[in-house]
Amino acid sequence: MPNSSSTPAPPRVSRQVAIAAGIGHFLEWFDFAVYGFLAATLGRLFFPTGNPTTSLLASLAVFGVAFFFRPLGGLVIGAFGDRVGRRAALSLAIIVMGICTIAIGLLPTYATIGIAAPVLLVVLRCAQGFSAGGEYAGAAAFLIEYAPVGKRGLFSSVVSAGAAFGVMFGGVVTLGLTAALPAEDMSAWGWRVPFLVAGPLAVLGLYVRLRLEDTPVYRNLQETREVEHAPLSSATRHSRKGILLVFACTSVTGLGFYYLATYVNTFLTTKVGLTPTSALQLAVIGLAIYCALCPLAGMVGDRIGRRPTMLIGAGGLALVAVPSFALLSTGNWALAITALLVLGWFEAMANVMLGVIMVELFPARLRVTGSSIGFNVAQALVGGPGPFIAAAIGAALTFAVAPAFYLVAVGTFAFVVLLKWLPETTGTSLFSNSSHGVDTPADDLSRKASLL
Repeated sequence: MPNSSSTPAPPRVSRQVAIAAGIGHFLEWFDFAVYGFLAATLGRLFFPTGNPTTSLLASLAVFGVAFFFRPLGGLVIGAFGDRVGRRAALSLAIIVMGICTIAIGLLPTYATIGIAAPVLLVVLRCAQGFSAGGEYAGAAAFLIEYAPVGKRGLFSSVVSAGAAFGVMFGGVVTLGLTAALPAEDMSAWGWRVPFLVAGPLAVLGLYVRLRLEDTPVYRNLQETREVEHAPLSSATRHSRKGILLVFACTSVTGLGFYYLATYVNTFLTTKVGLTPTSALQLAVIGLAIYCALCPLAGMVGDRIGRRPTMLIGAGGLALVAVPSFALLSTGNWALAITALLVLGWFEAMANVMLGVIMVELFPARLRVTGSSIGFNVAQALVGGPGPFIAAAIGAALTFAVAPAFYLVAVGTFAFVVLLKWLPETTGTSLFSNSSHGVDTPADDLSRKASLL
């Protein structure tokens, strides 16, 4: 049986792999971030109610609705990745994402076509969610299956930082347009520009991905005739433990990322009273800090292990959420940046480890499917609705730190679950068709015994 450490990719190939995995993830989160940063504008244009808060909540609800289609995309594209290959799944995901994002940029508003405008927006957002459902797990598997065994955490940081860089670039583009255009021009046509930028990015991402071979792990599955032809049914039968652990990890990391990526901007404008330009500037600075911290978090995970790094990240987010929002609520830039630095560090530790854990927990033949299920169900139920829930809590309660309570609750839940059940997976062979995420006969006996 080959070992991942014995067949390291040449440096040139490693760079190409990092670009191939990172650019698609960058595009996915750029597309989603632009929607989040423009939530207030899109609320007025597609959900005109006469009440700014109601319009904003409607726009954020559509942001969350897309996440309910992520599990479907994860099932379809994830199974495709285990049956046909990691590269094919990633190519399909970036094609769908690019087409849908361009279509949103061309979509007429409510003033032009009435109720059809929000309906079409919802449809396109759901298609984006379907595409995104197969992107993260596929990108993580593609990248880490090429990585040297001692640098998987560092390689995983490419996926996490790529997501943040996509959000940051979306913020920079939106910030530039907001600063350069009068409010009426921004509402008339300026909001379309970021969505239309996705076209050439999608073509570039597809080109880079198609130039590479599939991963050594998948090629080994083909050579040994071990490719799984029914990955969905096999994963739900044999990898339930891994799926549940990925759900717990993703619950806190996904929610933490969406707080940093979208809700911080909303909070600073609606609750703190900063101008949209100032709020976007702070949000972009926070994401830049997070990007810089991701490689450091990956190296920490490679040195001390996946389990302690993930536990520190999840527990840390629960502990610092309220103090961080208290600092953000002051409107003071130095204090706000301090809050973003603290949140960003714990989020980086948890998020970077998520990418490695979801690869190392599962056997090679079920890796993309199993990790996609846990990841996308958590995003649909916990992470995706996060900005909407946070905004609703903020609207219902008068004190400024109230939106942090949701992150505290989810972080505490994840920490307790992972403390009890998350194994240490550092050094796991990625070529193996048995892993920490497989329910063995012993696991089945333990479960039955616990019920007696």
